Amino acid sequence: MEVSRRKAPPRPPRPAAPLPLLAYLLALAAPSRGADEPVWRSEQAIGAIAASRADGVFVASGSCLDQLDYSLEHRLSRLYRDQAGNCTEPVSLAPPARPRPGSSFSKLLLPYSEGAADLQGLLLTGWTFDRGACEVRLLGNLSHSSLRNGTEVVSCHPQGSTAGVVYRAGDQNRWYLAVAATYVLPEPETASRCNPAASDRDTAIALKDTEGRSLATEELGRLKLRGGAGSLHFVDAFLWNGSVYFPYYPYNYTSGAATGWPSMVRIAQSAKVLQFQGQAALDCGHGHPDGRRLLLSSSLVEALGVWAGVFSAATGEGQEKRSPATTALCLFRMSEIQERAKSCSWDFQTAEQNCKEGEQPERVQPIASSTLIHSDLTSVYGTVVMNRTVLFLGTGDGQLLKVILGENLTSNCPEVIYEIKEETPVFYKLVPHPKKNIYIYLTAGKEVRRIRVANCSKHKSCTECLTATDPHCGWCHSLQRCTFKEDCVPLDNYENWLDISSGAKKCPQINLFRSSEDKTTVTVVGSLPPRRSEWKCVVKNLDTGRELSKGRSPPGRVCTCNMPTRATYKDVLAVNVTFSSGSWHLSKRFNFTNCSSFRECPACIGTDCAWCKSERKCIHPFTACDPSDYKTNQEHCQVAVEKRAPSKTAGGGRFTENRSSRANPGLQVFYIKSIEPRKISTLGKSNVIVTGANFSQASNITMILKGTSTCDKDVIQVSHVLNDTHMKFSLPSSRKEMKDVCIQFDGGNCTSVGPLSYIALPHCSLIYPATTWISGGQNITILGRNFDVIDNLIISHELKGNINVSEYCMATSCRFSAPSFKGSKARANVTVKLRVQETYLDCGSLQYLEDPRFTGCRVEPEGDTELEVKIQKENDDFNISKTDIEITLFHGENKQLNCSFENITRNQDLTIILCKIKGITNANSIDTSSKKVRVKLGNLELYVEQETVPTTWYFLIVLPVLLVIVIFAAVGVTRHKSKELSRKQSQQLELLESELRKEIRDGFAELQMDKLDVVDSFGTVPFLDYKHFALRTFFPESGGFTHIFTEDMHNRDANDKNESLTALDALICNKSFLVTVIHTLEKQKNFSVKDRCLFASFLTIALQTKLVYLTSILEVLTRDLMEQSSNMQPKLMLRRTESVVEKLLTNWMSVCLSGFLRETVGEPFYLLVTTLNQKINKGPVDVITCKALYTLNEDWLLWQVPEFSTVALNVVFEKIPENESADVCRNISVNVLDCDTIGQAKEKIFQAFLSKNGSPYGLQLNEIGLELQVGTRQKELLDIDSSSVILEDGITKLNTIGHYEISNGSTIKVFKKIANFTTDVEYSEDHCHLILPDSEAFQDVQGKRHRGKHKFKVKEMYLTKLLSTKVAIHSVLEKLFRSIWSLPNSRAPFAIKYFFDFLDAQAENKKITDPDVVHIWKTNSLPLRFWVNILKNPQFVFDIKKTPHIDGCLSVIAQAFMDAFSLTEQQLGKEAPTNKLLYAKDIPTYKEEVKSYYKAIRDLPPLSSSEMEEFLTQESKKHENEFNEEVALTEIYKYIVKYFDEILNKLERERGLEEAQKQLLHVKVLFDEKKKCKWM
Repeated sequence: MEVSRRKAPPRPPRPAAPLPLLAYLLALAAPSRGADEPVWRSEQAIGAIAASRADGVFVASGSCLDQLDYSLEHRLSRLYRDQAGNCTEPVSLAPPARPRPGSSFSKLLLPYSEGAADLQGLLLTGWTFDRGACEVRLLGNLSHSSLRNGTEVVSCHPQGSTAGVVYRAGDQNRWYLAVAATYVLPEPETASRCNPAASDRDTAIALKDTEGRSLATEELGRLKLRGGAGSLHFVDAFLWNGSVYFPYYPYNYTSGAATGWPSMVRIAQSAKVLQFQGQAALDCGHGHPDGRRLLLSSSLVEALGVWAGVFSAATGEGQEKRSPATTALCLFRMSEIQERAKSCSWDFQTAEQNCKEGEQPERVQPIASSTLIHSDLTSVYGTVVMNRTVLFLGTGDGQLLKVILGENLTSNCPEVIYEIKEETPVFYKLVPHPKKNIYIYLTAGKEVRRIRVANCSKHKSCTECLTATDPHCGWCHSLQRCTFKEDCVPLDNYENWLDISSGAKKCPQINLFRSSEDKTTVTVVGSLPPRRSEWKCVVKNLDTGRELSKGRSPPGRVCTCNMPTRATYKDVLAVNVTFSSGSWHLSKRFNFTNCSSFRECPACIGTDCAWCKSERKCIHPFTACDPSDYKTNQEHCQVAVEKRAPSKTAGGGRFTENRSSRANPGLQVFYIKSIEPRKISTLGKSNVIVTGANFSQASNITMILKGTSTCDKDVIQVSHVLNDTHMKFSLPSSRKEMKDVCIQFDGGNCTSVGPLSYIALPHCSLIYPATTWISGGQNITILGRNFDVIDNLIISHELKGNINVSEYCMATSCRFSAPSFKGSKARANVTVKLRVQETYLDCGSLQYLEDPRFTGCRVEPEGDTELEVKIQKENDDFNISKTDIEITLFHGENKQLNCSFENITRNQDLTIILCKIKGITNANSIDTSSKKVRVKLGNLELYVEQETVPTTWYFLIVLPVLLVIVIFAAVGVTRHKSKELSRKQSQQLELLESELRKEIRDGFAELQMDKLDVVDSFGTVPFLDYKHFALRTFFPESGGFTHIFTEDMHNRDANDKNESLTALDALICNKSFLVTVIHTLEKQKNFSVKDRCLFASFLTIALQTKLVYLTSILEVLTRDLMEQSSNMQPKLMLRRTESVVEKLLTNWMSVCLSGFLRETVGEPFYLLVTTLNQKINKGPVDVITCKALYTLNEDWLLWQVPEFSTVALNVVFEKIPENESADVCRNISVNVLDCDTIGQAKEKIFQAFLSKNGSPYGLQLNEIGLELQVGTRQKELLDIDSSSVILEDGITKLNTIGHYEISNGSTIKVFKKIANFTTDVEYSEDHCHLILPDSEAFQDVQGKRHRGKHKFKVKEMYLTKLLSTKVAIHSVLEKLFRSIWSLPNSRAPFAIKYFFDFLDAQAENKKITDPDVVHIWKTNSLPLRFWVNILKNPQFVFDIKKTPHIDGCLSVIAQAFMDAFSLTEQQLGKEAPTNKLLYAKDIPTYKEEVKSYYKAIRDLPPLSSSEMEEFLTQESKKHENEFNEEVALTEIYKYIVKYFDEILNKLERERGLEEAQKQLLHVKVLFDEKKKCKWM
């Protein structure tokens, strides 16, 4: 420990006056969060933030990129690579111990190209994913997919560093990215598998071209690490004077230690190559013994040519090495860095090695006057405002500091302009508002705040405002307060706002001066606001309220008040002077008490009196004195002041070390051992104890506190020397920071005591348990922060007042024992308070309830060595832990055993506390002799008696009696139940018979009488375009391919095709090669059916514009398939989709028949779907299961149908901007069913509007609501509301038209909802509509007509509804079938005629004489492969949704369609499925028509090859640029490369394919080169 020799005591320095508590609390309130400080919170820790000039603020966190507006209102989010899911981190990243650099998945966020001519703003983002990927997006349209992307651009390690900058250069003015990153972590503990290729492992800085259709595949240049060098951590990148600068420091990511000096590397801002221009080391180690080798934050103050950095020394594990000098802000002149940056590099490989052996880097020194040392800085941002340099500093405890540099760039004492309540460390990057310089964005943890850059309003006067020298603040005349310039209205008048350049002398002030010997004039000096009103001046005697003088003047001139010199005025002791003009006014009070008592000029003028020089006396200002001798300014007393001014000593908070010694020095050693406590709150501490030796020997002891280097020291006199070894100090309040403490004895050397931390007031976040018992004694824990500065913990009770409790506190938690409030009310709420100095902080409430009640206990032996004790307790709200309870068992003669607590189980009625006694030898004897159990809960002590067990004889008597009673009761109940059951069965049979009669009669009548008004005019058929029709046919189960194949290809440059894909395209146009590849793939065991279908579809797209070639491939593959099928069963050929050719045939038919489908079949097919929908909706439809009364499919039959009736509604549509046409009919009559839900009624109303007006309403279903109009009242109709019926099982029955008792002719209004649109509602198992749950199925649903009866339903009763539906659509269905097997103009479609002739020719070649074989081939190739697929999937052809019910009905129609093509006769019985029976009578007629259709095609004259080629060529031209063939070729190559060895072996064995083999190897080389590229 340091010692000092005793010397003669000098004059003690003046101690710093402690800040009054009220004033300090007001000062603390100033930088807190206000209404003008919006906050946005992310789900993950923020890793990067940037602000663009026009498109808002961008924040990257986890894998998510968020766009906010400048007020931090959220606009939209985007995940990396537009993935699906939430913005979550793939792996949770714990924040490291500062000053270690943080970990993040986002590495770069660079807006650029903003404001450039004819260019959109762009945003470059860098992520650790995909080995360090980059994306380029549009700034103004973040929802648009990324324009360009690439990998291995940034660091792929979450803890690795990346810094980059985008700039324009070169003749073509292109954008380039200079990026520095920690690509590889040499330390094995932190390295991972994401490291780049070996050739890139030593890259430190790279230059990349960011333009073109895709990002550059190669770097334009690299700067590599020197061999053997460790990792470099790059902090920033910026442009200055034609060069790019990267500040960094060598860093070991495992140990967290800097391995060298912070440095700055400089490269040229060029377009062609990366040119190294030098490297310079940065020395910011002043004031710290180990130097500061970690660089935390960087900011270029470009207008000043200065770079600012926050540097830090290592703090060790647990921050034990952190000191008041750990971090520092250092400013360096960029010109000096540029001058000293040597081409000799000690961290990088350079082309020219100019290093001399043993040469060390030259360290650039900072600007000494601006260096600021602080305990915990984290970030810096610098700017120039009104020729003043302003620096904003973030701290590790959540403060934002502001430093204003004076002349010679001298730092002032920083001002705290904001404090984060949670004390989260400030992010290393502070971002200014790009449009308003009064805001700055402060990032900390998961939050971003917009903070005002100054607290102007704290300055209450003009003089105080302008002498603060804050360039952001100025005095606003119109508002008469200190404001930002933007807040001073009106803004158009520059004279309305005084800035700091004006100086305090420009502030308006009221002055007195002697205008003549008999007159004193009162006027205003300084800058005055421009006024349009007249000026007024009033001088009023404050003692009497009498006006002494008044004056007026026109708007252009300031008025004055003249006071005549009168003897009577010497009795006026106080006056108030007011100047006003309109709403503006200025007043000042003058006090003239005891003017004659002052004998000296300075003391006189220090009051409001005047000094009469000739008479050398202090006078009343309104008394006589010659104007030349009348003095009211301190300048006139300057000489006198200089003569009388005493010599200055250290005081006022300033400390000057005094090293004078006594005249007769004696040798006395003072020893300092410790200071307690080491942490105090910002309120200060009244009893800080210093221990040591020989304290009573010193006559003058002071403590000196030194915090931030540019702030004044605090000098505190000792409060009380307690004895020779202990003394007490009272420390004043201060801001949050760590300070150095030293003690000075009798003016000698200041002995260091170590650091002392001022920390924020304690904050409580949780009290648990929050409920305790009235007797007290339970252990209560408080969680929060800064609890180590608490003086006392207090419980405040409304009756008993404040009670001090003993507590055990650490930094984040406090524990105390709940005091007893026995004798008070059974229930009480008390407040827990923390006392810090004389301030009481509320910490939350603690609820007291009645003591727990125990009802009994049981003791049971577990073997002979263990006893189990179960104590029963009434249920309560107490949270009893193991430490709260103590259980003792008493047995024998006052013997006792401690019971070890096991657990607490809460049942419905009681709570069971279980404990065990282990390690005993006679458990059974203890059990029998046990008497009672003692339970201690804190201060509560209770004895619980054992439960009494009924004896055996008691059971022997009672049990037989109970048995007889039960038997008689059972017999009686059984007989009663039997009679009741017989009665109910009779009623049920009667009801069933009645229902059967009614339903059969109704079904018969409906078949004979029902008519469906088929819609003849349904508007334009909503055909899909060819592109979407083809993709849905090619990929019926792979919707994901739709996006990648529908890229807009019309603007594609034909010369821009990738070389590798061009070569592959040429190769698959080799027929022999392609056929060989297909056969080889089909022989592979893991080439699945799905792979075969996908390959065929990719091939169809790749050859979409070469249909002639595709047709020839189809012929070859079909012949090969026939060869395989002829060996087994030729009738099975083309029946299933198990080969490439079968799927290829389906796709070929879809391409070639798309025109026929659209022109001939489309309209009747759409009419069928529409008519079927209309019939289904004519009867009840259960909205939960989609089952309906009218259907073609028995599985979808709603046989649990209730009685229903039609309700005619008068519907009024609200006028909306989306549909303002004058001829639109808005009053429509709509028929609905009383069993329809509100949602079903909406659909029918929408359909009625469309049918009436020929156009849709203009809103979606989920955007409208329905209102029932009853007189002047309106009631909104909802599927579920407070009136919904809830059944016994808790299932909610959906509301229907009948539920609201809506009658015929009721008026329903359709209105647009204001907000909260919901998508399609999916009801869960907790809802029902027409099909009731089992428990409700047999309830009485008939009302008064069937009182006491139950309504039964039998499915077979409603099978006539299938027939009714068939009859309704029969004519439309036959029209569809005949349009399919018709020959328009006696000509078959080219594709059908061509392929049927091909099959006939192949059968003839193979000598197949059975006509059934050819019929089956044709059926399998056309109806089965194409038409059935279309009939079952109308959504392939039309822009409609296919419901599950429609799907079931179309399956029945498709089955009937295929039965018409079958050659086998159907043998159907009464037990056959209804789906087969429904069309059994129609199938023979259809079969005859099909045979005629096949014969007519065969009899047509054959097509010539030129006719077919012309047709295929025209089809090819139609579909040019429809699809992205490059994607299809890429997918085909994936299959080729997967089975590359097998294909290559097959090509080697086949003759004549040597050239194809060479081409295939060439294609693989091209693709492999492409794969190596970094930017894809």
